[in-house]
Amino acid sequence: FYRVVGKQLLSKMATELLFNLSNLFVLPFWGLMILLPRWQWTEKVMKSLIPIAILAAVYLFLFIGSFSSESAAALASPELSVIAQAFADEKIMAVGWVHYLVMDLFVGRWIYWQGRETGVWTLHSLILCLFAGPIGLLSHLLTAAITKQWGKGNDSTTETPQTEIG
Repeated sequence: FYRVVGKQLLSKMATELLFNLSNLFVLPFWGLMILLPRWQWTEKVMKSLIPIAILAAVYLFLFIGSFSSESAAALASPELSVIAQAFADEKIMAVGWVHYLVMDLFVGRWIYWQGRETGVWTLHSLILCLFAGPIGLLSHLLTAAITKQWGKGNDSTTETPQTEIG
């Protein structure tokens, strides 16, 4: 029953449509954070977690629709060759890609707010995060550490919550 319903829920056409819509969905948020970071509407939009929740719901739908005994086996035994074989399936690849979109947008939003709260320059880190999430995160962590070391952050925020590594 589950396999029949799952396959009907997630046809190739629906998978492609959700994949394409998800790619387009994130662009306005990245555009606002990168191009108009100090605009009042950017701040209002980026305060909300609703866009990330919507994308996470798409991820859940794709995940459920692509779940099979083969994909479960790939997740249960994380060997590179098995995972590579699983990602050869377009449905699994769409799930993985939307996963990246959700997490990169979440991290990008965090970087954006860190910059707004502390005065740390974030443009380069946001651009890197858009294209290569973990590199953007690392860039921001290094930029924040250097800024803190050299004292060039925004001195107007004295009670900014800090995230520690390690």
